[in-house]
Amino acid sequence: MKILDKTLNYVKSITAQIISNAGSGHTGASLGVSAIMLALFKDHYNFDVSDTDFLNRDRFVLSAGHACPLYYTLLSLFGFDVSLQDLKKLRTLDSRTPGHPELNVTDGVEVSTGPLGQGVANAVGMAIAQTIMAERFNSIGFPIIDNYTYCLAGDGDLMEGVAQEACSLAGTLGLNKLILLYDSNDVTMDGSINIANRENVAKKFKAMGWNVIRCNKGNNFYACSRAIARAKKSSLPTIIIFKTTIGIGTDKEGTSSIHGVALNGEELKVFNQKLGVFENFYIPNDVRDFCMESSRRGKLNHEKWNQNLAVYATSNPELYRQFVNFFDRKKIDLDKLSRNVYKWEGLSGRELNKKILNEVSEKLLQIVGGTADLMHSSCAYIENGGNYNSGNRRGRNIHFGVREHAMGAIVNGISLYEDFLPFCSTFLAFSNYMLPSIRMSAMMKLNVMYFFTHDSIYVGQDGPSHQPIEQLSQLRSIIGLKVFRPCDASELLAGYKFALSNNGPIAFVLSRQNMPIVDGKFNEACQGGYILKQASKDADVVIYASGSEVSLALNVARELSKNYSVSVVSFPCVELFEEQSTAYKNKVLQKSARLRVAIEASNDKVWYKYVGDDGLVVGVSDYQKSADGKTIYNRAGFNEKDIVRAINKKLSKKD
Repeated sequence: MKILDKTLNYVKSITAQIISNAGSGHTGASLGVSAIMLALFKDHYNFDVSDTDFLNRDRFVLSAGHACPLYYTLLSLFGFDVSLQDLKKLRTLDSRTPGHPELNVTDGVEVSTGPLGQGVANAVGMAIAQTIMAERFNSIGFPIIDNYTYCLAGDGDLMEGVAQEACSLAGTLGLNKLILLYDSNDVTMDGSINIANRENVAKKFKAMGWNVIRCNKGNNFYACSRAIARAKKSSLPTIIIFKTTIGIGTDKEGTSSIHGVALNGEELKVFNQKLGVFENFYIPNDVRDFCMESSRRGKLNHEKWNQNLAVYATSNPELYRQFVNFFDRKKIDLDKLSRNVYKWEGLSGRELNKKILNEVSEKLLQIVGGTADLMHSSCAYIENGGNYNSGNRRGRNIHFGVREHAMGAIVNGISLYEDFLPFCSTFLAFSNYMLPSIRMSAMMKLNVMYFFTHDSIYVGQDGPSHQPIEQLSQLRSIIGLKVFRPCDASELLAGYKFALSNNGPIAFVLSRQNMPIVDGKFNEACQGGYILKQASKDADVVIYASGSEVSLALNVARELSKNYSVSVVSFPCVELFEEQSTAYKNKVLQKSARLRVAIEASNDKVWYKYVGDDGLVVGVSDYQKSADGKTIYNRAGFNEKDIVRAINKKLSKKD
């Protein structure tokens, strides 16, 4: 038996074994794409197991994350830090081989995948980031950045809207270093793909501006390798349509019944006999050596790259200096900016953000991003950054089009490529479209900035479909996401301080309407919540508020102060506040006050935690109407007169 055939057999066998050992997993896809993945790893995938963060490595995204048993097997065989013992612990608690790939858990895994389609969009983001760096730093004779992004996707991935949105944009942008490996086995979990999808994928991708390659022998190593080689020569993004057989070699091959099941003991024995494998969890030395040839090639490629980089540094000293400093975030002094916020008096939250984004972006070139066709409405763009497109890879403003879901997943991919700080923006009411992508960014602790504008019912005439009510609650429920709703420029800058700290994603919630400078405190705002106005003595009333309602809270406090001692607490970020010490939180919350009040134009129940059972929450409990913002605001009770009346009524009941 040829060593290649032997290796492929052992890859299939080990994969089936670890799934059987776990008692669960996806045997079907893992076996079906084994030839594709082995061809990729053996002949094309550029990596260095001794330095898995090597900048010019190829990126691989397993969008069809359920095929991870095969992925883990290959990582182990090709020298990544994944042992046979790790493989035996597939899908067990705290193992390095979880049920779907997870970033920073398994050596070699570039991105967490699981929700279908997300990985496809992540790969598009990685490919965009690659072109930005290549255009900025490559010079004649020195292709410092020339890696490929590979993504393996299945039928389910390409049904998802997020993948279709991303692929449409990828074709428009001409991302020629992006190669989509499509496992076309015509089987889904519920049965034949035809029960739900009969589109012509080849024609569809061709129409979207992709190079299309058909490989009808998707279970043949040589055919797969030749197809990938052809794709690498294309001037367009390429989809390779591999016709495969799900669960190949099993008694249930080609059927949905092999999709998500493990082979039992007898089935595994029969399967292994067909492959010529007679000992479980054993890998022959010649198979290991065959695979490690590729690892040695990758290490050699890395060494050559380092040598070329040294010559590049001598030949292009200024460009090299820019290259090594590209991701430096110490070039901006936010404290200095915070001392001069009055120049932005009376601007809306979105306009304030535009000012600060541009000041910060001027020095931090790793900031790139765009909007869902709302550049001038959300004000989220870099004025002198140029537009990113197929003819201008230096552009820093990305026109995502009306593709919110893909936009969120694409910026995740940009962040994943290297230490970029990408942003994206849409109206707060449409953040719902992005929640799965935001959740994945939080899970991976990615540095991403989300700018959500038109932050409240003050949007007005556009009506209830555009007036966010429950969105703040939804965003705040995402573990690991910081939601910043600033009342002025000082608090907005505090949000930027977090964004520059590499501690995970942040959502900025910004007003369309103008907001006064309320003397927000930059340093205190970095703690998420702080006393903005301290009562002259022990507070009778303490008012909590966020964003545009902070100025309203101050006006209410001013009126109430005629009869009571009143404190006002600004809450730009509830999540950061919750991370502070108990002593600090108690000091800010002032629980001894007779009445605690929360004012926020949302339906977020978090405020009941702070005001207590006998407190008062002034929020929004129903969808509103179409009218001007001020009218809607007043009708919903967000005015000084109504709130003062409600507080007095509440206090009288306590007397």
